[in-house]
Amino acid sequence: MQERLQKILSQAGIASRREAEKIITAGRVAVNGQVVTELGSKADAESDRITLDGKPIRQESRKRYLLLYKPVGYMTTMKDPEGRPIVTDLLKDVKERVYPVGRLDYNTEGLLLLTNDGALANRLAHPSHEVDKGYLVRIRGQASPSQLKHLQMGVDLEDGMTAPAQVSLVRESDHNCWISITIHEGRYRQVRRMCEAVGLTVVRLKRSRYGFLEIGELKPGQYRELSSTEVERLQQGERK
Repeated sequence: MQERLQKILSQAGIASRREAEKIITAGRVAVNGQVVTELGSKADAESDRITLDGKPIRQESRKRYLLLYKPVGYMTTMKDPEGRPIVTDLLKDVKERVYPVGRLDYNTEGLLLLTNDGALANRLAHPSHEVDKGYLVRIRGQASPSQLKHLQMGVDLEDGMTAPAQVSLVRESDHNCWISITIHEGRYRQVRRMCEAVGLTVVRLKRSRYGFLEIGELKPGQYRELSSTEVERLQQGERK
């Protein structure tokens, strides 16, 4: 069956569909010996010979679904031009090529999904899939009730007003406090920008929940396989 090349690369665990588009336009993919650079080009993964950098691609026979506690100081891209560590460096015993579902920025820690199931990854990452993402945020100083209310109601950022969020004060001390923020959007550095917009300084940011999945007892750098039940719930589109 003919499918778009970026979809074939994604399902083969090569990269996300967006990254696959960049790979194609860079002239790294060939179909039956012919380099293809045009997005939207199609091929049949079963009958056509598809190569990446001259090497045949293959569909991953084993699907992997991993929940990783991403530490601070790791990139969620597949490679970094500055040579910084990437999250897949932590997966020492995973032979399959997996890639992150969504992203956490360099200074953010916490729950990150990785898989080589391209169809599921694309569905989860699509803007229409409004999955709840829960964060614990350490703030320098105190957060006033009005600031928390502002976060809850929505914040006007340079890329538009954010959707209402679930916000609560977790604990506080003389020098800082922890707040819980749950959003369902996936904008770049959204939680940090929301806090900055209402005058709060983020000291630490941790994603503790993704839909019904929680970080649990994992420590930074540790990961586990999702259970078959968890995978089924994701595939069925369960979001909470």
